Amino acid sequence: MSDVVLTAALRSNLLSLQNTQRLIDDTQLRLATGLKVNSALDSPQNFFAAQSINNRANDLNRLLDGISQSIRTIEEADNGITALTTLVEQANSIAQESLSEIRAAEGFASITGTVDLSVFDDLVTDSNGAIANGDDVNFTFFHEDVNSGAPITVGVNIATGDTIYDVVGTINSTATINPYLKASVDSNGRLKIESLYDGGIIRVGDGTTSPGADGFAFLGLDDLVGVEDTVATTRLAGSIVAGRTVTSKVSAAGKVNGKYEAGAQLDAAGFIDNFGTAATDDVTITLRVDDTSVIIGSYIDTDTIQELVDDINNSALSSSVTASFNVDTGRIELDYAETVGQAEITIESNDGTSTGDIAFGFASGVTGYGTIGGAADITLAAGDAAGEILNFVGTSANLTQFRDDYNNVREQIDGLVQDANYRGVNLLNGDDLTTYFNEDRDNSLVTDGVDFTSTGLGLDEVNFLTSLDVQNAIDATDAALASVRNFGTSIANDLAIIQTRRDFTESTINTLEAGADDLTLADQNEEGANLLALQTRQTLGVTSLSLASQSQQAVLRLF
Repeated sequence: MSDVVLTAALRSNLLSLQNTQRLIDDTQLRLATGLKVNSALDSPQNFFAAQSINNRANDLNRLLDGISQSIRTIEEADNGITALTTLVEQANSIAQESLSEIRAAEGFASITGTVDLSVFDDLVTDSNGAIANGDDVNFTFFHEDVNSGAPITVGVNIATGDTIYDVVGTINSTATINPYLKASVDSNGRLKIESLYDGGIIRVGDGTTSPGADGFAFLGLDDLVGVEDTVATTRLAGSIVAGRTVTSKVSAAGKVNGKYEAGAQLDAAGFIDNFGTAATDDVTITLRVDDTSVIIGSYIDTDTIQELVDDINNSALSSSVTASFNVDTGRIELDYAETVGQAEITIESNDGTSTGDIAFGFASGVTGYGTIGGAADITLAAGDAAGEILNFVGTSANLTQFRDDYNNVREQIDGLVQDANYRGVNLLNGDDLTTYFNEDRDNSLVTDGVDFTSTGLGLDEVNFLTSLDVQNAIDATDAALASVRNFGTSIANDLAIIQTRRDFTESTINTLEAGADDLTLADQNEEGANLLALQTRQTLGVTSLSLASQSQQAVLRLF
């Protein structure tokens, strides 16, 4: 079979139609894809340049997702900061109310232990040696106007098998003291002793067989007691005082015109005796307020009451304690500031040739510290020391509730912090957040996390036993609030930076994509006009082909 023979005109027209069809196909492809460069064959330079630009845009798009997630993480932290601020402010408010309550309630002395003793079935066995079978703890009530001003003591002997409820039962069933003191176990299992008289003083200390420091710690009473007497065997004790003022239990001797005189000598007043030579046979008086101890001075018999009062008022503790002499009662009065939680008065005999006696008795009123109008009755040999620990503690049902409310808020702070995480990152629980801003990951911002748990904020569990306890809680919440607010400002600044970089990245992506489009996108108007022109050309080509074939059609007429 031989090929069909076409004239030159036909072949030319056919070739033109084929070229036109290819151009139509290319134009239709551009119109369909919107690209004038669909592959490297169309324009290698533009194709690979656009591909490089698009690759960077895609990388930035992926980074943009990470940036957006960082924003959400910081927003979650900010939500936590807002809620945390409310909780810390609530804790501060509770502490402020507690301070008002504890000051209003300080007329009634109260002891509340710090240990849950209700969980022990046997105080002796479960104490691991801190409490021995037969250890004694004394609780004493003293009030000048009750029971002729004589101290009333109940001794609690702790035997094997005893529980805290047995201790409470012993106190409450002792007829001599139950009109004055009430013992109970609070809702947290802690021993609680309350004075039933406004102005009454409670004292807790050793009995015949001392439980020692470890025993008091096991009972949760170690914060209230300490070494008061080293004259014979070491005595551990502490007085819980109603109000902020303590007075000496002996009065100055002799009145002038119906008034006691502050110029009276200390021996004439009955405060000290048999200390007669300065620097060789005198006593040194030291005052401690919370954690600050100051030596007030050394005194002999002939020093006056006024000298002692002036030395206290001129000491470094003058802002915490003020001394005065009551000319109507003949007693020295020490007035402590409302922020004082615990104080101590220590009198030590210096090296000398003889022993001497002291009788101030600012709080306890028990044997060994003199009685009202009594003579000096603690004998101090050289190097001996005796003292009194004073705890300023009030009682109130509201105060207990405030304490529980504060500790509950503290627990809620921990729970909130644990929940303030986003996709496993918790800026409030110490996690750091790194946000990358470019495809090389060499431009970033690190948002440092913080520990805003109650421990991290310095919010310890509270007992609210004293004004100092409450003031410490107020100070802690103030500091925590400042920390929370400062961190809120810090992450707000980081959030603004990240949002700015997000906007910049979005703009950069748009610029890159527009640049790539400039290299590859087709002009739809131009391509549409091209397609119309090509279709016209194709129509004309077909017509031309028809004309070129007419000569061959003329041959058909011969037949």
